Amino acid sequence: MANAVKPIPDGYRSVSPSLTVRDAAAAIEFYKKAFGAVEIVRMPGPGGKIMHAEIRIGDSVVFVNDEWPGMAVAPSMSGLPSSYLFLYVPEVDLTFAQAVDGGATVNMAVENQFWGDRYGKLTDPFGHHWGIATHVEDVSMEEMERRQAKFMAKAAGQS
Repeated sequence: MANAVKPIPDGYRSVSPSLTVRDAAAAIEFYKKAFGAVEIVRMPGPGGKIMHAEIRIGDSVVFVNDEWPGMAVAPSMSGLPSSYLFLYVPEVDLTFAQAVDGGATVNMAVENQFWGDRYGKLTDPFGHHWGIATHVEDVSMEEMERRQAKFMAKAAGQS
């Protein structure tokens, strides 16, 4: 008899980010308000902590859990990120403002970028970094290279 179980369940992607935070319940509420997340499941652990939760943001599932000694720790609020979550949304300015109103810190204001996205970066109240964008222009590779060179020259202090 053939196994009817799908190796990747419906509604999931091949890769799902998993966020460890110091207060998973509060983080889930923030993600609901800031990014329109929908809670799928919450598995409580000892001491009122969340052992595993899943939220859906747009068409993607994100796992969220509290810290567990010896297994998972939340990011430091003082260091630069080694990774961040990139989120495409229909209205970047609105989503960005919702996140900031909910307690996120702006790392880079929302602006139109040379690659064709309106994009900004922030840190959520739990230490995770997010890049949030709305695609506003299709840019050819040649035009993107030209714009990137101009951007890099400006960043280096050249005109």
